[in-house]
Amino acid sequence: MNHQHLTVIPVQAPVQRGAFDLYDTILDALRTNEESLQDGDILAISSKYAAISEGRVVTMSEVHVTPEAQEIAHRYHMNPVIVQLVIQEADHIFGGIQGFLLTYKDGILSPNAGLDRSNIPSGYVVLFPKEPYKKAAAIRREMRERLGVTVGVILTDSWLMPGRMGTSGVALATAGFNPLQDERGKADLFGNPMQVTQRGIADSLCICAQMVMGERDEATPIAIIRNSGVKMSDAEVTVKDITIPWQMDIYVESLTTGLLENGLALTQFGRSSAITREDKT
Repeated sequence: MNHQHLTVIPVQAPVQRGAFDLYDTILDALRTNEESLQDGDILAISSKYAAISEGRVVTMSEVHVTPEAQEIAHRYHMNPVIVQLVIQEADHIFGGIQGFLLTYKDGILSPNAGLDRSNIPSGYVVLFPKEPYKKAAAIRREMRERLGVTVGVILTDSWLMPGRMGTSGVALATAGFNPLQDERGKADLFGNPMQVTQRGIADSLCICAQMVMGERDEATPIAIIRNSGVKMSDAEVTVKDITIPWQMDIYVESLTTGLLENGLALTQFGRSSAITREDKT
């Protein structure tokens, strides 16, 4: 795959606070920015922008908080309304730290089920798009029908990498290309066959896009990734094509049941010791 001439083009668009026509807005933004889509481009769109277009904006004062949410909020020093929304939105909740719950949502490990209170008026919160992969496919279909171009689509989101400070980019959903490049069985520099490597093409491109889209007041929810070398495909992409079940995830499994099943514990200094479950009781 040739990335020598990879180009990422920022596309500014109007700030939105409620449901709107995403497809018309994309086309208007392209015209306003004097940009156009070409065959083979990857159209990166903020998943938050897509969610707002669907009206996935919640008024916090209208959320009914259950006793369960109150209890969890007290335990983790959180706003009970946020906890209630996390309970409603998350596919699974692992636990938390002060201010955050670690969840599994739409194939991504994310704090607070992806709820977002930034760049939205106070008192409101934005949820993930309802069905991200269907939304990505719909955007791709609309661009083909309206502009006559064949593009790929990424719905971008911010992500916290375990053990690292700072947010990065992650592809919440994709359409129009294979989000993974399978390197298994291919030779490395020394002729050794690769065993497990599959490159996260969609996530890597998402990071490129977010470098120009920003996180704060840039008002750039759209980016065009050009000359990525990605091969377009009409094959349907679903969450199952890109995700690992959380029960098999190395971070989740190693830090929960995997640690106990091996009869090991970690000291406060991070060194392993042969402390069994019986020893700890």
